[in-house]
Amino acid sequence: MKKTFIIAEAGVNHNGSLETAYKLIDAAKNSGADAVKFQSFKASSLVSKKAEKAEYQKQTTSINETQYEMIKKLELSLEDHHKLIDYCLKKEIQFLSSPFDLYSIDLLNKLGLEIFKIPSGEIINLPYLKKIGTFNKNVILSTGMSDLGEIEDAINVLIESGTDREKITILQCNTEYPTPYEDVNLKAMLTIKNAFNVKVGYSDHTKGIEVPIAAVALGAEVIEKHFTLDKTMEGPDHKASLEPDELKNMIDAIRNIEKAIGDGIKKPSKSEVKNKPIARKSLIAVREIKKGELFSEENIGIKRPGNGISPMRWDEVIGKVANQDFVVDDLIEI
Repeated sequence: MKKTFIIAEAGVNHNGSLETAYKLIDAAKNSGADAVKFQSFKASSLVSKKAEKAEYQKQTTSINETQYEMIKKLELSLEDHHKLIDYCLKKEIQFLSSPFDLYSIDLLNKLGLEIFKIPSGEIINLPYLKKIGTFNKNVILSTGMSDLGEIEDAINVLIESGTDREKITILQCNTEYPTPYEDVNLKAMLTIKNAFNVKVGYSDHTKGIEVPIAAVALGAEVIEKHFTLDKTMEGPDHKASLEPDELKNMIDAIRNIEKAIGDGIKKPSKSEVKNKPIARKSLIAVREIKKGELFSEENIGIKRPGNGISPMRWDEVIGKVANQDFVVDDLIEI
């Protein structure tokens, strides 16, 4: 069974509180996620003080603050990073964080992260991609808002900078919160896989849990999903996130799907073999047959159980001589 790497995306849903961040780590661990992911950035390097908020951010945060002011409150300090990493080690769940600037890339590298998760907005950031590429570490790249050409360019930059292709995983993604189902385009994940010979996955921003489950059935090796402690909390991403019980339901369903996918070899399973004689049928006598009588369509038929001669041998049996007497419902023997 191939195990999907599931990232519980805490993002900035800690609202600037370490205590909330610890609770998010607990929830991710209890849900069965493989990793919990935060976001690393310096607001001054990430966003201009003149930058507007996205429409979804305007609807979920104060209209009186700029994007810069909103982001500034959500920064994690170096000390915060150390505390969160230590807490994840204690809870035995992998710590991840998406860097949003060059400073944060260096920070995470120095902290020893072995996976770099690149958010969709950085797919066209050449210096950013080059820096991550030089580490030759595992890279997971989200592709919201991008086309195939931009994905190809980003992959080439990473590889040319020193990252092995087999260490790159590309996530199909839509950067709208929440994403309308008709805009998900899961088939694009397969297009990416076939076009670039890379591992693929899916980063989900829909309201439900169905699409990530479907993505695993299609071959996603990585799933990323936002979660929160409470969707009604103030902040830009809570509304489009899962609550802990929903996250657990999604992960439980994914683990079931992993088992169900199987190895592709069509043969009776261990659990169903015992039902073959119950559900299948055999050749039986439909009236009394005397020894020496010929088997015919008038004296034999097909009924359960299936532990006698297979009905697939019908033509072979018709016309043969009965070597014993049979009463109604006896299994035919030849």
